[in-house]
Order: sequence, then C-alpha cells, then structure tokens
Amino acid sequence: MKKFLSAALAAVMAFGLVACGSTPASTPASEGTSTPASAAGTEGDATGVFKIGGIGPTTGGAATYGNAVKNGAQIAVDEINALGGIQFVLNFQDDENDVEKAMNAYNNLKDWGMQALLGTVTTQPCLTVAPEAAADNMFLLTPSASNVDVIAEDNAFQVCFTDPNQGIASADYIADNALATKIAIIYDSSDAYSSGIRDKFVEEAGVKGLEIVANEAFTGDSKTDFSVQVQKAKDAGAELVFLPIYYTEANLIIQEMDKQGFDAMIFGCDGLDGLLTIEGANLELFEGVMLLTPFVADADDEATQAFVAKYQEAYGEIPNQFAADAYDGIYIILAAIEQSGATADMDASALCDALKGAMTEITVDGLTGEGMQWQASGEVNKAPRAMKIVDGAYAAM
Repeated sequence: MKKFLSAALAAVMAFGLVACGSTPASTPASEGTSTPASAAGTEGDATGVFKIGGIGPTTGGAATYGNAVKNGAQIAVDEINALGGIQFVLNFQDDENDVEKAMNAYNNLKDWGMQALLGTVTTQPCLTVAPEAAADNMFLLTPSASNVDVIAEDNAFQVCFTDPNQGIASADYIADNALATKIAIIYDSSDAYSSGIRDKFVEEAGVKGLEIVANEAFTGDSKTDFSVQVQKAKDAGAELVFLPIYYTEANLIIQEMDKQGFDAMIFGCDGLDGLLTIEGANLELFEGVMLLTPFVADADDEATQAFVAKYQEAYGEIPNQFAADAYDGIYIILAAIEQSGATADMDASALCDALKGAMTEITVDGLTGEGMQWQASGEVNKAPRAMKIVDGAYAAM
C-alpha cells in the first residue's frame, strides 16, 4: 500500500505557516463555485481541471456543518490550484439538510458537469443521494455523513468515522477513562445518524460494564421540548448524559438540564461540534462538554496551525472538524487522482472507476488522521481524539 502525503499537501505544509495570511489563489466565479487560478473558465478537460461538486446545508438549522465543509474544501482547492499542477473547480450547493433539496442539488451538479462529489454533508440527504450516485457510477466521498448505508455501494467512501465506530469509541472512552458508570442516553429515533451511534453505544456499554439507566428518544417532529427526557435521566441518577445528536437539539437539552439543576457530565460525538457557533447561546452552559472528534483546532502540529490560521483569516472563526474533514477530502481526491493517473478529460463514470480502485491503495496523512487508509467497503481507518469545551473554546483531552 502506498504511503501518501501528496506533493501538493507536502508543499502546503512546507510553507503553510508563512502563507497563512496570503490572498487565496482562486477567486469565486459565482456563488458556491471557485475557478482554478491557472485555468479560469475551462471545463473539465485534458488540461487538468477536475469539476468537484459539493452538497450540504449552508442555510437552516444545520448550516454550521455545511458552511464549514464548503469553506474547508475551498481552502484546499485554492492551495492545490496555486501549485499549478492538477486543477480543481468546486461548485457547492445548499440542500438545507433536506432530502428533496439534496436531490435537486445533485441533479444541478450533474447538469453542470460534476465529475466527483464531495458530499453530502449530513446523513439523511446522503442516504437519498448515494443510490443515485451509485446508479450513475459517480465517485462519492462524504466528509461527514457517517451512516454505514451511505457507503453501501463501491463508488462511495467516507472521510469521517462510521456511526458504529463512533458509538463503540464513545463507550470505550467513557469506560476506559472512568468518567462514569451510570449513563443516560437521549437520541433522535427518527434520524439514522443518531440511532446508528446509539445502537452500537448500548452494545459496547454492556461489554464495558456501563449501566444505561435511561434511554430516552425523541423524533424530528418533537425536538423542541426535552423536559421529560431530562427529568427521566435525572431521576435515574445518571452521572453522564450521552448525546449522539446534532448541536441544535443538544443546546436545548443542555438548557433544560440547567433549568432542572441537573449537573451530569455531557458526552457526544461529531454532531456536537457546532455548539460554540450558536448565535446568542450561553457558552457557560457548554463548559465541560466532551465529544469525540478526529480534529482538535488547538493541536500544535504545523499542518493544523497553518490550516486554523488560514481559516481564521478567510472566514473569521476557528474551524471545526467538518471543515477539517472537507479539507482532507479534497486532498484525498487529489491523492487518488495521482495514484490512479486519472485525467480530467475522463467522464464521471471513467473517473469513478479509476478513483475507487486507487482508494484502497493510498495512505494519506491529513488534519483528521495520520496514516488514513480505506477499505473496499468505503470505511476509513483512523484514530479518534477527545476534546472538551474549556473557557468557551475547544481543547484536547
């Protein structure tokens, strides 16, 4: 298996800290679309311009995820294009975390000439788009849709951990670090992401000797009042509340816990990465919240520091793991292109065949994992990290 730190990424890491404040190498051609610096206006062809589509929520309740993916991917595209070799153009479409709009976005991108898809960002839309991409033999690399069913076909791969891995790793971390023994779970039974993590967490908790004292569900139609779920967790004597959910609902649960005087620890997965971006939120309530993530922004390695500085310069905020997953996603696509010898004059199906063959042959060092490798199933192998909110910021545990 080939160890892969692509030429482009190696070059970026070499001068990343110096270039952090520089102007991006490419400028937007239109909203959601970037133009390669060396091939402006060129359709995907033999000159080396690959047309990459992206789909995710840039508006609505999950906008933090989609905008982070869009921005992180754009930084990677700009870096690669500035090197003057293989060129990318990125067209990112808003789906508002809605399955119908995600399909509309996918069809719009196909009409545009998309050759590979970085997306979708959230799980439910990806479960809808993935079968269509498989039927089209379109290469799909999702940065953050973690349900195993999104990679059911051989054209699809993940940058993020699968839901089962998140559930297992969370139970292991809680048990191995003796955080608590009495656990309450509050999850969304109508959401594949939440249910998938919850199921494996419960299974692994039993192996690890953790006691599930409350296992409370809500649905997409009942996610504004969590008083009952919180009360049951409190009455059961839970020492820790596990939240395999998205940050918008987690915020409401944390507020309800504060209202009821319930001071149990809070532990979640990548869906909680967004709490600190909620406008007007009381950040003091998030103090001590723990979550598993593949990326910690305060890590001291050169590549992370360069990315964080560049992201802050461009977008005025600290990047979350979704931005880092997307950044790595673009470089993973580049690595697969370089490994396979693919050229941009290939149609989407031919490019897909080339890339999916290369994915099991490459090993990529990225922001979200060193030595990342992919199984033929589409699942990535990398180690999770734990982080904690301390003084209103994320910190490595």
